[in-house]
Amino acid sequence: MDKLKAMASFVRIVETGSLTAAAQRQDVSLTAVVRGLSALEQALGARLLNRTTRRIALTEEGREYFERCRRVLADVEEAEAALADRPLAPAGRLTVTAPVMFGRLHVAPVINGFLAAHERMRVELLLLDRVIDLLEEGVDLAIRIAPLADSSLVAVPLGRTAWVLSASPGYLARHGTPTHPDDLSRHRAVRSTGRGSGNEWPLVRGAERAQVAVPECFSSNQVDAALEACVAGLGIGRFLAYQVRALEAEGRLVRVLADWQPPPVDVNLVHAQSRLLSPRIRAFMDWAVPRLRERLG
Repeated sequence: MDKLKAMASFVRIVETGSLTAAAQRQDVSLTAVVRGLSALEQALGARLLNRTTRRIALTEEGREYFERCRRVLADVEEAEAALADRPLAPAGRLTVTAPVMFGRLHVAPVINGFLAAHERMRVELLLLDRVIDLLEEGVDLAIRIAPLADSSLVAVPLGRTAWVLSASPGYLARHGTPTHPDDLSRHRAVRSTGRGSGNEWPLVRGAERAQVAVPECFSSNQVDAALEACVAGLGIGRFLAYQVRALEAEGRLVRVLADWQPPPVDVNLVHAQSRLLSPRIRAFMDWAVPRLRERLG
């Protein structure tokens, strides 16, 4: 068994999420991929993947081996590039995930520019308003707009984004404009049920702190729907600043209690720990990080 070839095939299986896709990526038969994986597991004396007819999932042993394989393969790529006395042009497939609206507004344009500059690269952008396991779902990089609880991830800070309270001019004309957090209890809340949008809104003004419960009239798991409800005058919404910027510029939403700012949230680009990143991941980070920081700024 060619151990290096088997390791590369195993990495392709995890990255693509299926044996069939890995076979297509390597231009070999599905039977060859299955036999190679079985031989690798037998040689290691450990099961690397749990396989069903619908999906595959890494075992605990598989997670550790996957990371080690990626490091070894990155070492090989860099060694070959050094011997050739030339920089290794990034090539291959990259999977990036981001929150839906942030990804659409900011990440997608950055990826488009990256692909125009790196014609041998391919990128899949997954827009998801949930936190996923990068290794479990074969994702290389993720934009996280949330506290980072997983210490196994390496985070590259991109900036911060503010929470803001917004309402339509029509709603405020009918129900009045709050001047203090206590006034919010007499209003109605429009909620997006994603991360950081609980039943109580934390507000800060200097050393003052407030935690306000606002009666709910509408909620949605999609921020676009919550924004439309807010524009329609159903209530006051709590959104991230980039989500309402265009609507504010059009005059369809206005800030409420602007001097009471909810605590901002960090924005990070994260990836799994690795001593050496592959050229394709490093190239994307070198391209994307300064551009995303500029957009957040």
